[in-house]
Parts: sequence; C-alpha cells; structure tokens
Amino acid sequence: MEERSDSPAVESSPPKKGDDGDIPTNTSDHVSNPEETKVSSDSNIYSYIKDDLFTSEIYKVEIRNVPKFIGFNDLKKFLARHGLNPHKVKLMNKQTFAFVTFKNEEERDKAMKMLHGMQWKGNVLSVKLAKPKADPIQRKRKQEEGESGEGQPPSKRGEGDEPEEPLSVQIANVVTPLWKVPYDEQLRRKEQDVVAVLQRLAKEIASTNKAMLPWLFDIKGKNNRMCCPMEPIHPSPIQTEYRNKCEFLISMGADGEDKTVGFRLGKYKGGSCAVVGPAEACHVSAESKKVVHEFQKFIRSTPYAVYSPETYEGHWKQLTVRTSTTKQTMAVAFFNPQKIEESELDTLKNSMKKYFLEGEGKDIGITSLYFVRDGQRKSPNIEDLPCELVAGDACIHEELLGVKFRISPHSFFQINTAGAEVLYSTVGEWAQLNEDSTVLDVCCGTGTISLSLAKRVKKVIGIESCQEAVKDAEANAKFNGITNVEFHCGKAEDLFPNILNSLASPNITAIVDPPRAGLHSKVILAIRRAEHLKRLIYVACNAKAAMNNFIDLCRAPSNRVHGAPFQPVRAMAVDMFPQTSYFEMILLFERVNYSSKQSDNQPSS
Repeated sequence: MEERSDSPAVESSPPKKGDDGDIPTNTSDHVSNPEETKVSSDSNIYSYIKDDLFTSEIYKVEIRNVPKFIGFNDLKKFLARHGLNPHKVKLMNKQTFAFVTFKNEEERDKAMKMLHGMQWKGNVLSVKLAKPKADPIQRKRKQEEGESGEGQPPSKRGEGDEPEEPLSVQIANVVTPLWKVPYDEQLRRKEQDVVAVLQRLAKEIASTNKAMLPWLFDIKGKNNRMCCPMEPIHPSPIQTEYRNKCEFLISMGADGEDKTVGFRLGKYKGGSCAVVGPAEACHVSAESKKVVHEFQKFIRSTPYAVYSPETYEGHWKQLTVRTSTTKQTMAVAFFNPQKIEESELDTLKNSMKKYFLEGEGKDIGITSLYFVRDGQRKSPNIEDLPCELVAGDACIHEELLGVKFRISPHSFFQINTAGAEVLYSTVGEWAQLNEDSTVLDVCCGTGTISLSLAKRVKKVIGIESCQEAVKDAEANAKFNGITNVEFHCGKAEDLFPNILNSLASPNITAIVDPPRAGLHSKVILAIRRAEHLKRLIYVACNAKAAMNNFIDLCRAPSNRVHGAPFQPVRAMAVDMFPQTSYFEMILLFERVNYSSKQSDNQPSS
C-alpha cells in the first residue's frame, strides 16, 4: 500500500515544484491574461526546471479539441484504454483542452505520437508540448514588487486589520483544523460526510443501473435517502498524540529561525516555504516532539544549509519519525548531497550516529537511525529512495490485535495504532469468515489485515506494490508462525485479475484498502468479472475520491463492465484522524443475485 491515508493532515513529503497544479500560466498558443503574460516574461519564474531533478512539468503536454461534455473520468479512461499512464490530468472547465503530465520523457513522447491526429467522438485531437507552470514563490514575489514599487518591500498590515494569531495557533489550524471543536461534534460532522457520500452513491446507482431501482427506492426510504444502512461512527480510542508517524519539513522557520524542523505553515503554490515546530501540535506524540527538538539542535550544529525548493540549493530536506507502543523510535533524515564528497558525507553520518547514540541526543531513545540521499530524484515517489542505516536496528516493531509487525522506513502502517485495531476488528466482523474462507487483501501494506485475519480462514493472499512492505509482510508472517498467507509484489491492476481467476474456491472475500485515489479501474473490472467473488469490503481513506470505484462496482453490465453488479449493504466510519476532517469509511458490497426471485433483488447478508 502506498503512503496515503497515514498523513491526511500532515504533508507526506516535501512538495515538488511544478507538481502542485497542471494549469500553466501560459502555453504556446494560449494566454490567460495580460498580467500572467507580464509575469511569465521573467525567466526566473521557470528557473526550477532542471534536468537532474524530478518535476512532471517537463513532461507536460496539451491536448486540444477534446470533445465537449467530456468529464475528468472520461479522459482518464480514454488514456488508459490506449495504454497511457499519466502522472496528472487537468481538464479545463468548459473548455476543449486538457493538460496531462507524465513521469518520464518516454511516456510523454509515446502519448504525443499516439494521440496526435486520433479521432475521439468525431473530434480530431491535437497534441503538443505545454509550457511549465510558473514558480509560485517567484510569481508572488513579482506581484509584491508590482504592488509596492520596484525594489520596495510589500506594504504592511493596515491599522484596522486584526492582529495575527500566534504561530502555534496558526499551525494548529493548518494540521489539526478541528482542534477547537468538541470531539462529539467532530464525530457528528464526519457522520454527516458519510451520509452525503451514501446519498450521492444512491443517485449514481439510480442513473447507472435501472434494474436496481425497485430495491434502491425501498432502501432509500428506510435510510434517509442513502443507498444502505449506516452504523454509528466508531470513535478513536485516543484523540491526542495518536500519530505513530510524522513527516516534518526542514526549512526557515516562520519565526525567522533558520534550520527549523516542523510543519509547513502554508502551501508552496501559495508562495510559502516557512515551517513551524510541532511543540503545540496536539496529534503529535511526545516522543516525536523530543526527536524533532533534538534533531533540530543537531542540524543547527552542522555547516549545512536547509534545502530550498525555490532555488534547489541547500541540503537538509525532511525528517520522518516513526514510533511504536513497544517504545521504539525510528528517525529518517533526508539530505540532498549536492556536490559534497563521499568522505564528507561519511563524516556527517558518523557525527549523526555519535550525537544520537553517545552525545546530547542519546536520551531520546532512537532505536533506528537512517540517512536518505534525496537528490537528483527521477521519480515522484519518495519510496524509491534507498535508505542507509546509520545506527541501530533496521526496523521498529508494533503489536496490533495480538500480532507483531516489523516496520521499515518506507512501509505503510496505519498512523493510529489504537484506531487501526478498531478498524480491522470491524473489517473482520463484517467479512463473516470461517475456516473455508479465502481472503484477498488488496494493497496489503505490511500485512496488517492479512495477518490479523489469517488464523480464522483457510488462506489469505496479499497484493502490495511496495517491495519493502512485502518483505516486511513476509517476515511478519514468519515471525508470528502464520503459514496460510502469501504475498505478491506488484501493481494491483497487473496482479489481481490473474490471482482472482486462479482461485476456484466458492467462498472468497476481497478486502481492499487502497491509496487515496482508489483502485485502478482494471481491478474493479476484474472484480466484476469474477462472479464467484460474492463479498467485497472496501476501506476508503477518501470516500469521495473512491466514488468512481463504488459506481463501477454497482453499475449495470455493459460492453466494458462484465459480470453481475454489487450493491452496498452496510457502511460505517472509523475516526482514525481526530482533530482533522479525515476518517476511514468501511463499505460492504455484496453481489446482486439476478437468479433470485426476490422482488427487491437484495442478497441476504
């Protein structure tokens, strides 16, 4: 499983310039307005484009003459049908053009060659290179200079303006926006969000599967216009200091202090790089705060500057801290070596080791210390960066539902351990498993769901794209003496269809816990085709983003979608992220039995 739902309120990695939006200020034949033209004339706002650093902006194309009334998902499916795997897609509202970025030059050129001149719904597509998006900070600087006069600082706050809140309050509003809201009210709001999702899904089912209208009419009347019953939200057992993983940026502090470790106060696309320390952040554990405090002292003692995403100069970039209930702590330092000699890097790593094992930092109890060279990145995925173990153990360990897990630097593990026990216990209950059951765990991470259910079933098969997580899952199975599990490494859309088709068992339950964007459409189509699969539990960390998956599971059979549809029969939220608006949603789907003579067409639970 990718790093996704573990940090909804915290930036999961330093933003990559050019990757926070796909609309350029100016394209080769499209000018938005005169002001943008003036700004774009300054080459500084495009200075971030460098061949030795990853930014999808250098692999962006503009597709013209897109058919009218085409939606975002229509465009994504069109590209997928032609074997194209874009990094980002931006369809301009009420326009007939789109911006699409790719992960490398080969994929970009393939798309240009394939799509240019192709007909789509009677329109002949035109494809060409698009200019990159302007650097937000440089653009903001130019705008401020224009407002205040060339070379003059921007005007200060007016006398009648409200005074700014303390930085501790400002950062709390960013990373824990509900921190002032009573917990009962937080839960009520999240339940209302679930209601909205289920009501929308009911409307979508009505428009995409007319055969289910009689059942849907009945179920909506009983459940406040929702497509299935909703159970009360499960609160988190703990509401503060619950995060077992935090990713902190290293930058200039909002208070003016250099080499500050903390959370970014704003967004890069808003023109901000400043960070604020986590001392007052209520969701960060005391152990993590100690590591941040001590690590900040260490980097301030070094001669190396913080990395600037504006100029691509400097070194210190990010600190990731992972903790566990077994009192183990992992610290992962991300450092851009630039042109530093290998011997000098070795000296730096040795000084880190000495500081945290023998020096001032030894009392904070770091058990795993890693150093990551984060420079010349050719991929947007932080998981692709190799981690060098500087000191201590290679992994930390955690216990969940009676099973012990090892956790590596890049492996996914739910960030709220107590909340994860609630989540997975509910999943196990809803799955209605027995000794003849086979479970397919899609996006299995380190095997938390797989291993927690293994003792209750005949077999569990896990699928995960992160090789490091698969190694952890296999080690976790061996360590716990669990032998009826197997794990496969690769993309779910590549592995799942063959694995599912190879299973002859009539008692199969699929459990999917995908990244925020949801499952690839190929996986959903494979699920639909495998009619021996009758039950599916979908764990969504972003139910709105997963809506297309829900719709495709339920839509009527067609030339594209084969097999009887599913229908939602049960839903519930688990609050994994107190003090934020995020939550995990569990949705149970069951296959519609068209052979049943029941008028409502509803399968028995």
